[in-house]
Amino acid sequence: MIKSFLMAGQSNMAGRGFLHEVTPIYNEKIQMLRNGRWQMMAEPINVDRPVSGISLAGSFAEAWCRENPEDRMGLIPCAEGGSTLDEWAVEGILFRHAVIQAKFAMENSELTGILWHQGESDSTNGNYKGYYQKLLRIMEGFRKELNAPELPILIGGLGDFLGKTGFGKHCTEYELVNQELQKFAVEQEHCYFVTASGLTSNPDGIHMDAISQRKFGLRYYEAFASKQHVMKPLDNEDELLRLIQERTHTQAEKIYMHSMDLALGKITYDEFEAELRK
Repeated sequence: MIKSFLMAGQSNMAGRGFLHEVTPIYNEKIQMLRNGRWQMMAEPINVDRPVSGISLAGSFAEAWCRENPEDRMGLIPCAEGGSTLDEWAVEGILFRHAVIQAKFAMENSELTGILWHQGESDSTNGNYKGYYQKLLRIMEGFRKELNAPELPILIGGLGDFLGKTGFGKHCTEYELVNQELQKFAVEQEHCYFVTASGLTSNPDGIHMDAISQRKFGLRYYEAFASKQHVMKPLDNEDELLRLIQERTHTQAEKIYMHSMDLALGKITYDEFEAELRK
């Protein structure tokens, strides 16, 4: 049975980490929902924009598979870059789309949790004041619509790089939104907060860079596995990232990787066939 997770929120959940900055993750036990079918995960996972890149979901799923080798993992990408909390209201299209996709995935998977990251778009104009109640209605709505009253919800904090440069300089109230996110996770049952402390951004000052997304995913998994809030960076993040990078690939994964190289023009068809014969 596939254990599936809904990806929801805005661009730092969809992922904007530069693809060339980290080693790609290929794991035949990690699936993503595309065109109504489970396919082997390839990054970017959540293609909400042409600039989509590395998200936290890849390393989250890889960490899951390392500790749950008997299971397959499924990712349901529904995050939308730039979206406000109001756009995730239960009567809105983003919420409805996510519910439809999750229900579709539940036909042949077990919905196991929600990966949520949102808040940059609400870090201005006093939007933090109504943030808690809006988020509560959204999460209650997900649990009700999906008939999963105890569904775990992992809520990531906003990065300390916000409010300084680039697009991020407009997020002047991110600390206040962070307080609401943390308060929500602490007060609501089966919700866990994941800190973004120490993570760094792309030059745009608003999107987490690729290595930070990898670390963030490890923190999300630690929160899920331990059922506890992660309030500081993990002591072994670098070691866990090394293990991901050095993982030995299966033959099916190698074929998938060579197929990607062929499609991108990195190898010829003769070279592709030669790899298949190895």
